[in-house]
Amino acid sequence: MNKLQAMEVFVQVVDAGGFTRAAENMQLPKATVSTLVQALELALEVKLLHRTTRHVSVTADGAAYYERCLRILSDVREAEESLSRNRANPSGRLRVDVSSGIANDLLIPALSDFFHRYPDIRVDLGCSDRPVDLIEEGVDCAIRGGNLPDSALIARRVGVLHFVTCATPAYLNQHGRPTHPNDLASHRCINYFSTKTGKTYDWDFARGDEVINIAAPACLAVNDSTAYMRAGMQGLGLVQMSSFMAESMVAAGTLEIVLADWTSTPLPINVVYPQNRHLSAKVRVFVEWVADLFLTYPQLQLQRL
Repeated sequence: MNKLQAMEVFVQVVDAGGFTRAAENMQLPKATVSTLVQALELALEVKLLHRTTRHVSVTADGAAYYERCLRILSDVREAEESLSRNRANPSGRLRVDVSSGIANDLLIPALSDFFHRYPDIRVDLGCSDRPVDLIEEGVDCAIRGGNLPDSALIARRVGVLHFVTCATPAYLNQHGRPTHPNDLASHRCINYFSTKTGKTYDWDFARGDEVINIAAPACLAVNDSTAYMRAGMQGLGLVQMSSFMAESMVAAGTLEIVLADWTSTPLPINVVYPQNRHLSAKVRVFVEWVADLFLTYPQLQLQRL
């Protein structure tokens, strides 16, 4: 038995909550994962996991051993990287999750630069607005907007999304231009709802000391940022979208900003990764690259369109 490999497999099983998911994350046969954990238990003469047909949980001894394994594996990786070319030339598969809007408008257009710098890294880019469980789904890092309730993640702030209310000229010519948020009651709006909870997000506005939250009357609700933008460009109604995404369309005249003297709550953007994992060279260079990329866009820092 390769004990280090068995320890890595055991950690993956605990993190993923089962053998099947761990095997998928490590790209190993499920039988191999099960055999390695069983061999580890035999060598230690300790039961590490409780197994049922539907669930796997860690024993008290297994929990203690898990924490030791994390430290040992982290030390091994750090030693390997310090003595190899991996620090200067990181390589391997990097699983990243990001919203479709940021992926299409920001990351994908710039990825050629990342691959030029790090040709030995392969990026698997998950593009959706669905919140993922990084540990369970084997994701190395994610770019997320909003506040982060998950304390198991380390976050690095890389930017801020500011929002504008806008619509196509054709829609505004037909339905008129709102001059106050309360005017939205007589308009058609496109809403965004949470994939996780199904809840539709309110629209918020602030001007001086006046703050207004509105459940905008919707003709359509979507749960994907790219679909949201497309619906607005089709003239289906008013949208409240990031100024970064709206900028080129406003400049081209395909969208017009309304309620320009009102602001909406900015949304922080963070790169996040699990805190119980060693920050490998490939994750570290990707996080640094993303932070530098966002700095090249002033509208993702402090400015509004």
